[in-house]
This record gives sequence, C-alpha cells and structure tokens, in this order.
Amino acid sequence: MPWEFRSDAPIYTQLIDQLQRRIVTGVLLPGERLPSVRDLAGEAGVNPNTMQRALTEMERQGLVHSQRTAGRFVTGDAGRIKALREDMAREQLRGFLSGMAQLGFSREEITALIQTEGENDT
Repeated sequence: MPWEFRSDAPIYTQLIDQLQRRIVTGVLLPGERLPSVRDLAGEAGVNPNTMQRALTEMERQGLVHSQRTAGRFVTGDAGRIKALREDMAREQLRGFLSGMAQLGFSREEITALIQTEGENDT
C-alpha cells in the first residue's frame, strides 16, 4: 500500500489515517511489530520527527504501544480495532451521504440506488 499525501491536511494526520487504514484492513496485524520510526519515515518519504509525532498520537489513542527495548507494536485489542474500523466506516458514510445530498438525493433515493447497485453486483 503506497503512501499518498494531499496538500489540504497536515502530513502527520495523514500518516495517522494511513496507518489506521493499514491496521483495520489487516495490512498491519494485531500484535505485529512496527518497523522503526526511521524505517517507516524513509518508506513514507517524510521526516522521522513527523512519523514520531504520528506514532505518539497513535499510542495515545491506544492503537500502538511501545516496549522499551523491543519497539512499537500494533494493539492486540480486537475490540479497539473493530471500533476504529466502524468509526472509519461511519466517517466514509457521512461523506457519501453529504455528497449525495448535495446532488439533491433524498435518503430514500440513496437507499434505492444502493439496493439496485447491490442487486447488480450479484
């Protein structure tokens, strides 16, 4: 999964978002040891201080934890990961519904479109 950055948000928040996405999609597994800050920063093409800031925030959120001599690890708390996944899904859904409302669709019309599209996928 390549690192991609936009100009409309701070890099460290984008790093958090991308690392969270890697956790909820299983690219980074529960309990998995993360590469060093320097290695992650090099892979992402960012300053190590920026990566450190992102990882510190993720520790505060309980998504990663440090072991003094062993490094950082993804949380093993499946409930925490599930809650994050659901929060991310709700955020996506709010954006989708807002965009559809801007196009003039009602909730009923959106629901009908989703049902029709779901039938086409089967």
